[in-house]
Amino acid sequence: MSMPEAAATAEGQEPDGKIRSSSPRHIRVVGVLTEDEEAQGAFKTMDLNRVINLLEETDKDDLEEKQLNSVKKLVQCYQNGLPLRDLAQIFKILNLCAEKIENQPHFIESAFNILQLCGLPFLKKKVSDEITYAEDTANSIALLGELMKIPNSELRIQICKCIIDFYHAEPPKKHITGYQQANSSYKIKMAEVSGLAKTMVESLTLLENQLVEKLWVLKALQHLSTSEVNCTLMLKAQAAKEICAHLNDPDPSGQLLFRSSEILWNLLEKSPKEETIQQLSNLECLLALKEVFKNLFMRGFSHYDRQLRNDILVITTIIAQNPGTPMIECGFTRDLILFATFTEVKSQNPLVKGLKLSNSYEDFELKKLLFNIIVILCKDLPTIQLLIDGKVILALFTYVKKPEKHKIMEWSAAQYEELQLHAIATLSSVAPFLTEEYMLCQGNARVLAFLEWCESEDSFFSHGNSFHGTGGRANKFAQMRYSLRLLRAMVYTEDETINNDLCEKGTIQQLIGVFKNTISKSNDKEEAIVLEIQSDILLILSGLCEHHIPRKEIFGTEGVDIILHVMKTDPTKLRTGLGYNVLLLSTLDSIWCCILGCYPLEDYFLEKEGIFLLLDLLALNQKKFCNLILGIMVEFCDNPKTTAHVNAWRGKKDQTAASLLIKLWRKEEKELGVKRDKHGMIIDTKKPLFTSFQEEQKIMPLPANCPTLAVMDVAENIRAKIYAVLGKLDFENLPGLSAEDFVTLCIIHRYLDFKIGEIWNEICEEIKLEKLRPVNTDKKILEAITTASENIGKMVASLQSEMIESQAHQDVQNEQKVYTKIQATHKQRELANKSWENFLARTSNAKTLKKAKRLQEKAIESSRYSKPPPNAIFHRTDIKGLNTTVPSGRVVTVESTPARLLGGPLADTDIALKKLPIRGGALQKVKAVKTVNELKKSVPT
Repeated sequence: MSMPEAAATAEGQEPDGKIRSSSPRHIRVVGVLTEDEEAQGAFKTMDLNRVINLLEETDKDDLEEKQLNSVKKLVQCYQNGLPLRDLAQIFKILNLCAEKIENQPHFIESAFNILQLCGLPFLKKKVSDEITYAEDTANSIALLGELMKIPNSELRIQICKCIIDFYHAEPPKKHITGYQQANSSYKIKMAEVSGLAKTMVESLTLLENQLVEKLWVLKALQHLSTSEVNCTLMLKAQAAKEICAHLNDPDPSGQLLFRSSEILWNLLEKSPKEETIQQLSNLECLLALKEVFKNLFMRGFSHYDRQLRNDILVITTIIAQNPGTPMIECGFTRDLILFATFTEVKSQNPLVKGLKLSNSYEDFELKKLLFNIIVILCKDLPTIQLLIDGKVILALFTYVKKPEKHKIMEWSAAQYEELQLHAIATLSSVAPFLTEEYMLCQGNARVLAFLEWCESEDSFFSHGNSFHGTGGRANKFAQMRYSLRLLRAMVYTEDETINNDLCEKGTIQQLIGVFKNTISKSNDKEEAIVLEIQSDILLILSGLCEHHIPRKEIFGTEGVDIILHVMKTDPTKLRTGLGYNVLLLSTLDSIWCCILGCYPLEDYFLEKEGIFLLLDLLALNQKKFCNLILGIMVEFCDNPKTTAHVNAWRGKKDQTAASLLIKLWRKEEKELGVKRDKHGMIIDTKKPLFTSFQEEQKIMPLPANCPTLAVMDVAENIRAKIYAVLGKLDFENLPGLSAEDFVTLCIIHRYLDFKIGEIWNEICEEIKLEKLRPVNTDKKILEAITTASENIGKMVASLQSEMIESQAHQDVQNEQKVYTKIQATHKQRELANKSWENFLARTSNAKTLKKAKRLQEKAIESSRYSKPPPNAIFHRTDIKGLNTTVPSGRVVTVESTPARLLGGPLADTDIALKKLPIRGGALQKVKAVKTVNELKKSVPT
């Protein structure tokens, strides 16, 4: 940050881009005040240049007394604050006084008095003064650090007090007319710009044996280190190394250790952490930290000492994360392991003889910090032997047991629970490096017994207050989770001794039972932790069963059932972020490791429609699952029963498995940037499978044991797996494929040929790059291979073209059929309309009706025999008196005319006179029906 910017920041304004010089200007500053002026709070002008000139003179005899008097008057005038416009001249006067101290000791008092003024508020007359005089102010504050070189204790202490006052600004004693106090953060910003922090760190080298002054400097640095800018400057002066190396210097007050640790904390937090750790990662600093920690651990009994001890341990933990830190060389690692385990494992070491931790908060935190630093130390392989010697595994296993009732414990129930969880978490990190010690302590038996207690119904109230206890309040889920993490860590060491011991103890059956219980006990509150437990169980089972058929048989149908249960999870839950994705990935891994290769389990999986569930998951089109699912499908297709299940599957919109796989192929090629036209046809017959990445990368000669781009492409995408699945399903007679699918299927069918062609092309290119010339026979063979590969591409492209043309022709035919159907529909509609028009004509025109009647009768007569057969009974087909021109039976119901008004539609016909076995309706003969005229006559007038 530049000085104008810093000043603008302190003032809350933007800098104007250019710092205006503070000179030339009128010479002003406070002078001697009259009583009236003092009452009004006014500055009286004073010639500061005269004071400077007087201090620069050296010839006169009584000069020293005049100089001292002029400075004394100056100090009297500035009792209420220092105007920014005169700050440069005042600090010049201070510098001149400091230069005279060596030969004229009387100037010490003058310099001291001026330094006292520096702790007063800075005053501004204009709002812009903070920006205008930013450079003068920064240079003046920088002078304070330079004055630390003066070998005078009083001056050095006063400089430190002055710096501390920057952070505790007080208002002026009196209000000065025409002036106002500068922003409270202005001094702090100017101190950052001036580089004061760096010079103060450098001054520590001058104070090796001066404890009081050193403590004041550390106090000033403690304030300065609250800023990131200052911390960076301090690091440049090697502050971390310099301060840490002297942590153990004698100090009866204890301030040196407290202030030094506080500065180290600030440096770690507010400056580049890596650089700070690098400065602290040396033998000198670690020896100092070690001695300080040992002293506080063994002799610190107050609340303050314990807090400081824990702070030192945290700083040590941060340093220990640096791989190059000489923790073992300085002996700190051995001591830390001893302190971490002495309460669980008896030791005769004099360092811990008679020591005992209380259940205070500080000692409880210490125990957790020691567990934590063991996890960090175990990553350094030379530390392993020290962990073995310190019996760390045995100490940690003392917590892996169910709580004993009526036993006096040094920790409270909540503290013990948190330490128990922390110890198991520590074991998960440390035990994989110490497998022999783990087995000597019967680690598997202890963990399985503890897991059995976690599953039991014993009354236990878990507090669940800690980080490790999250989700485990009023249940044993937290203990179960960390026990399973420990088992998972041990199983994945792939140590057969451990895995065989686990299987012999019935771990597979026990874990399947735990999984089933978690399904029945889980609820929404503990859903996340239950999902994590289930995922760990499946991962442990996968690690145990992989490559072992007998263990897969032990896994059995019960294990397959829990896998199928997870696969039936609602797909919408995969987006909740609770852990269903991890659980599903663990499930797919367990299918691969626990089912594949064991034919009875494969058959049971198929019977329970497991392949359908796999294809349902594949249809979700989630990239993170596709690769694993397709790999499982490839292996499953070795089972002859799988093909029928795959072909029988149907997805949304009656999608088949083959159509789904081809769709995934097209999507994968689109993401890879493979060149295809709008129909999905091959564009480049020489490189039909080339991705955009392969196009960008240039072919380089590689050793024979290094895979080329074409080979790596096989493993880096799912095309090879899709080819393998479709190949095992047989490329012909695949159901439910469209023309576009068949076009893509042509490419998939020739995938292996294309890939072989790619590899031969790479071989030819590498030969050219290495400037090798093959013999004629080899050259002809290479040319024949490349030509054959290109011909295959051309053949596939030609076949694709024929398919597209055939489909286009088929589309035209289908379109013609649709048009024919539409035309027939329109013709039928026209006939219906014409029939309706004829009907309307008959009902509205009597002549048309009669004509239609005659035509009807003629048609009827023409259909009869000219000579009736002998003995035939003649039946009339018409009804006399019926005035309709449509074919009629003996019963007609007219819904438009109510029967009560007309007596029925057949009331005037002869058939109405006959008695029928039904009553009512249209066939009922109405005895008396009055006409409209008769109704009018019957109405009285």
